Amino acid sequence: MGEKNRLWSIVIRYLILVVIAIPGFNIFYYLFSPGTVLPVYWIINLFYSPLLLDTSILVNGMYIDIIGACVAGAAYYLLIILNLSVPSIGLHKRIKMLIFAFASFLVINILRISILGIMFVEGSVFFDFTHKLFWYIGTTIFVIVIWFAEVKIFKIKGIPFYTDLKYLYRKSFLKK
Repeated sequence: MGEKNRLWSIVIRYLILVVIAIPGFNIFYYLFSPGTVLPVYWIINLFYSPLLLDTSILVNGMYIDIIGACVAGAAYYLLIILNLSVPSIGLHKRIKMLIFAFASFLVINILRISILGIMFVEGSVFFDFTHKLFWYIGTTIFVIVIWFAEVKIFKIKGIPFYTDLKYLYRKSFLKK
């Protein structure tokens, strides 16, 4: 990749990250809420006779509320950040990586919410602990595991941010 193209690649990739960040995580909630709520409802339906009410599932008089935090918009944004902050990846490969990352997280998240929902309905004594565990560290661990899987599967050589910063430093007046 030529010097000019490499600089444009950096500008475009980071500009995309800023543009996505401007409206906040609402774009992720809009895109992934239906894809999260409906499959959770279908899984819960395998065990109970639930009623779907917008983003809540009513089961045996108990509401499973799937709020924005459950959809985990920040996790999707972090996956985009990791994917766009590594240079020298072609557009098709980058798209495949994003599809893999989003699909993987969506499946894991649906299973997580379904398990927590069943634990809640069953009155499990471990519900609060498990819910808090997922809330505080689980999602971060899922994102890290997905990222390392991407690194291995797609043979990523660059390090997010660092590779770009190293390149920019080498080209800057600071090095001289």
